[in-house]
Amino acid sequence: MIAGSAVLKDPYGLDPADIQSPPRGLPAILRRIGPGMILCASIVGSGELIATTALGAQVGYTALWVILLSCFVKPIVQAEMGRYTIATGETGLAAFDQVPGPRWRVNWIVWAWAAMVSITLFQVGAMYAGVSQVMHSLLPAVPINAWVVLLLALTLALLLGGGYQRIERLAMVKVGLFTMLTVLAAILMTRMPQYFSWRQLLEGLKLRLPPGGLTRAVGVFGITGVGATEFFMYPYWCVEKGYARFTGRRDGTESWRARALGWIRVMQVDIFASMLIYTVATVAFYLLGAGILHGMGLRPAADAMIAVLSNMYTQTLGGWALWVFYAGAIATLYGTVFAATAAHSRLYADMVRLMGFFPAGDYRARLRWRSRFVWLLTIVPAILYWIFREPVGMVFVGGLAQFLMIPVIAAGTLYLRHRRLPREVRPSTLTTLAVWCASLVIGALMVYYVLRQLGRIL
Repeated sequence: MIAGSAVLKDPYGLDPADIQSPPRGLPAILRRIGPGMILCASIVGSGELIATTALGAQVGYTALWVILLSCFVKPIVQAEMGRYTIATGETGLAAFDQVPGPRWRVNWIVWAWAAMVSITLFQVGAMYAGVSQVMHSLLPAVPINAWVVLLLALTLALLLGGGYQRIERLAMVKVGLFTMLTVLAAILMTRMPQYFSWRQLLEGLKLRLPPGGLTRAVGVFGITGVGATEFFMYPYWCVEKGYARFTGRRDGTESWRARALGWIRVMQVDIFASMLIYTVATVAFYLLGAGILHGMGLRPAADAMIAVLSNMYTQTLGGWALWVFYAGAIATLYGTVFAATAAHSRLYADMVRLMGFFPAGDYRARLRWRSRFVWLLTIVPAILYWIFREPVGMVFVGGLAQFLMIPVIAAGTLYLRHRRLPREVRPSTLTTLAVWCASLVIGALMVYYVLRQLGRIL
């Protein structure tokens, strides 16, 4: 814990002693990735297991293009945020605090982030519910509410005083476990004509909104792939991994430029590797929901959520897979609780720092604030579940909040790219064009959604 540490190394400082040359060659680069794996642990969770499958169960294959668009478009903006962090050493909230606009201690984007995370705690509450339902199925004598309390205690034990390495190791185990099982189930489903056909799959690639599923499709776009919360998380994991410290403080020399571009390249490989993993997992979850659950006329909801979702595995792998599904669901949902709480506690502590409650170099104060937010962010989601007790709806509420925030993130990233990014590491014209296109797609979806909703009201 904090008091027992004789020397605390501040990963947010830029100490010249930490400067390292970037790795060369793909094998060496792959050994230095990691932030994206933590992001995968957060991504492959409620969005995929609950929201994506629920959308598939509701509308069948017709929204497949939404899933793919979500997974492929947003990493373009994410990579530019990572580039800015490595080049400047600034955290995600500190970067967006530079964007012009209204402010009170911090600017409007930071306050909007805080509001969004408060709403996404509904998602975390839904994941507590999912894990507790699984545990109750295994041990019916222990009620669901008791399992929620036990999960609270476990989360606090793992996160209070826990550093980056612990989180990265647990994230990698979690990501690998359930992804392989889900992909196998989806592959087996393609051999079951009552649930799958290539014609249906191709229909899902046509750019049209699913009937009656606009709100859920928009929510899934916000929550699948890199959600708004993950956009803000990623720069912090890049900082704690060391990419910014290894680059060092900008000094205008060619050696600094070479280091910066080298570590940016490592970050880009990290993003690409994680994108492959969560895209494959997300598509597999969606196909299982569209094929199995939609084909059986089932919808995951309330206390029957886990029981309904288990059909995706028992119908493809056999009855024995129920227990494997339980283990995977626990790893997937709880891993997301763990990764999201670890990240959000860091961001809230940084927000307090930006508001002037402690200086940037006081790492002990940062750790104290982080621990306080771990308590808060662990307890509040459980209370929300006890109040609302509708995990599927809670996930989509969080998804919509994230969707509305993503265009703000895209616009802020464009501002940082053109006004504050050091010129030595500015991306190519093609990359800049890709960032603009991705931002416009994200903005157009939000405008379309808002206009449709206004049309319904008027």
